[in-house]
Amino acid sequence: MKNLTNKTAVITGGNSGIGYATAKLLNENGAKVIITGRRKEALENAANNLGVKALLADQSSLADIDKLVKKVTEEFGKVDILLINAGISKFAPIELMTENIFDEIMDVNFKGAYFTLSKFIPILNDNASVILLSSTSATISPQTASVYAASKAAINAVMKIAALELASKKIRVNAVSPGPVSTEIISKIGLNSQIEQQMKASIPLSRFGKADEIADLIAYLSGDNASFITGSNFLIDGGQSI
Repeated sequence: MKNLTNKTAVITGGNSGIGYATAKLLNENGAKVIITGRRKEALENAANNLGVKALLADQSSLADIDKLVKKVTEEFGKVDILLINAGISKFAPIELMTENIFDEIMDVNFKGAYFTLSKFIPILNDNASVILLSSTSATISPQTASVYAASKAAINAVMKIAALELASKKIRVNAVSPGPVSTEIISKIGLNSQIEQQMKASIPLSRFGKADEIADLIAYLSGDNASFITGSNFLIDGGQSI
């Protein structure tokens, strides 16, 4: 990986899963990494294990985002890599979806991600890389995931417009859309063995992805080797969306 040394990277939701794996990889390749999260103990444990900086922030809170931008500016100045990764997954048929769950998903996955991008733009360096974590759910339309999929489809739309708006500063904006990945979120869903096998059967490569595999793609998009890539959504799903 070229030219990550001394680049400043902010990763929201960096205390577990894909965010954690990416923080580890960027840190190993010389970047100055800041991870955020809303669970204080989990965030501090992750930061200590990784040897990176931790800043407590809830992505669904605009006040927290403002404080986060202020702290990053004071301690690090400009940002070179922004991974907007924090998100939640909750599922229900459209008929049974409640307003509270709808708002919770959209507040974190769409509104929070949108305003994280918006409020970080003034402190992005020219030639910075922004990566939004999306999902193949926006492509394959899984049942019971209507709100989650909609939140990620909205992210994909914003990504393209942001790529156009920020191109004059050579700031690149892309999305990464994983399929099922073996992370804490998958564990929280509580899949039984039958459902897990059904999910794997829908993937041509017949397995879940690994957080490290997603991190490798994000790290590539973060570096100068990807300097001609913007406005793209990268599906990394073992062929599930074919």
